[in-house]
Order: sequence, then structure tokens, then C-alpha cells
Amino acid sequence: MTETNKLEVYAVIKAIAIDMDGTLLNKNQKVSKENKEAIERAQAEGVEVIIATGRSYQEARFALDETNLECPVIGVNGAVVLTKSGEITTSNTMNIDDVKQVVDYLEQKQIYFEIYTSEGTYSKNYEKSAAALVDVYVTANPDVDPVEITQIVHNRLSLGQVKTIPSYYDLLTKENLSYYKILIFSNNLELLGEAGGELKRIESLAVTSSGHGNLEISHVQAQKGIALEIYLKEKGITLNEAMAIGDNFNDKSMFERVGRAVAMGNAPEEIKKICHLTTGINDDSGVAQAIHAALNEQLVK
Repeated sequence: MTETNKLEVYAVIKAIAIDMDGTLLNKNQKVSKENKEAIERAQAEGVEVIIATGRSYQEARFALDETNLECPVIGVNGAVVLTKSGEITTSNTMNIDDVKQVVDYLEQKQIYFEIYTSEGTYSKNYEKSAAALVDVYVTANPDVDPVEITQIVHNRLSLGQVKTIPSYYDLLTKENLSYYKILIFSNNLELLGEAGGELKRIESLAVTSSGHGNLEISHVQAQKGIALEIYLKEKGITLNEAMAIGDNFNDKSMFERVGRAVAMGNAPEEIKKICHLTTGINDDSGVAQAIHAALNEQLVK
């Protein structure tokens, strides 16, 4: 653990919010034994542990169930908050007119995207969806076998309820459907930047990123930090008593609010600069390092 922005005193930690991809999960998309044990230690000591992810609840549970971890989930970047048992407590969904405006723009620019909804994730091209995810994982973990990553991706897409649809405009005619997020993929970073700039003009939407080559579009209130703030208030915990651990720009809204912001060692420098501390990389159980450091510090106070 290294200090990024020096603070003299940290509040007692009563809650820990943890990102998944690039943070809790290692390069094989697994929760390490060390991370699992650190989370269980925190829970045993009365600390509220919340998973805060850009993933859908189904995708998040896939990784958590493998290690029998029970945590509430802030899903789809804060578009929905669910209890340990999967019950929705709060949600911030996109207006259908905003969704149509984004779809129109992306279709015109021929940029690949997926739509996360209350009925699962929709894609116009399953193979393109898989290829986009494989590319993201391999870019982030160049030493991992692409064949192994491909299998992980297909498992994730299957459990994430990805459905193929001929046209997104067919989706927009469905009744009683909630729109959580639009996930955009492109290796053309210039085109991606142009799209982000254009979509940011829609004031009711938030535009962020969870990794190389993607953009995530959601309701302006569907941000991890906002969802965390509401969740903690209901628990009687202040933001100053919370620690957030993450690795990318969709974690920024948490880092800006909590009393102890911890960047992963594999996070971009821009993210590290806005955090109080930097921990180890995701493939070296950096989450466990951050949790044990905070809990051990409290033992000597």
C-alpha cells in the first residue's frame, strides 16, 4: 500500500465498496483465496462489504457464487442496487427517448454496442459481443492464453443472459422493460472519443469507461458513487466511514465521495492521482492488501 494523497487521519472503516473487473477479479476472472478471506474477515468484524460493478447482477453473481461470497451488489454502474438475495432496492433507469437517441447515433456511426435491461443484455451480434469482450480481456491481460479467455467470455455471456436481437428498434417497442446501460466497444479510440463527446451532450446521461476500448452510457444518477451514498445512508453509515477500491473511470464517482479511496496498482495514473492510496495489482490480490491494511490499522487505534 502506498499513499497517493497524504491524509493525516482516516475515519474508522464501517463499509467497503469493491469493483470487480480489474479489481476483485484476477486475470482469470476469479476471486482469489486471499481476496475471499479478506472480505470474510471484514464481514466478521462487522464491516459492510458491497460489490460495485459495471456488470449485471447475473454476471456479478457468477463470479461471487464460485467462492460462496454473499454481498449486496451495486450493479450496472449504479443503475440497480440489489440485496444479497437479489432483491432490487433502488434503480435509476434510462429514459426510452434517451435510449433511442443513443441507438440512432451509434447505428449511424456503425459502432458496436449492447443494451443492458431488466430482462438481460441484448446484442445484435453474439459473436461480435464475444470477440469484443475477448479483446478487452486480452488487452488488459496480455499474458493470458486467448483460448482460455474465450471460454471465460462464453461462460460470462451465457450466465449474463445475453440475447441476440435482429434490431435494437424491436427492443424499443417492448413494454415494461427497464434500460440500465448501453455498453459500447471499439478499437478505434478516436471514434470512441468522438462518440463519448457527442453523447455527453445529453444532460440526462452519464458517460464513463470501465476499460480500454469501451464506453458505458447510463442515466446521470446511475453512478456507483451516488448508489453507494444512498445505500450507506439507509445503513446509517457516513461516506467518510467508507472505503472504495477500484481501477477505472467508472469508479471515480465513489473515489470522489468516500473517506478512503484506494486505486489498484493496475489502475491508470489518472485514477491513482485522485485516490488517497494505491494497493497491489488485481492479479496479486490487491483488494486483500487494502482490506487487511485498513482493518489492522483500526486494531491499533
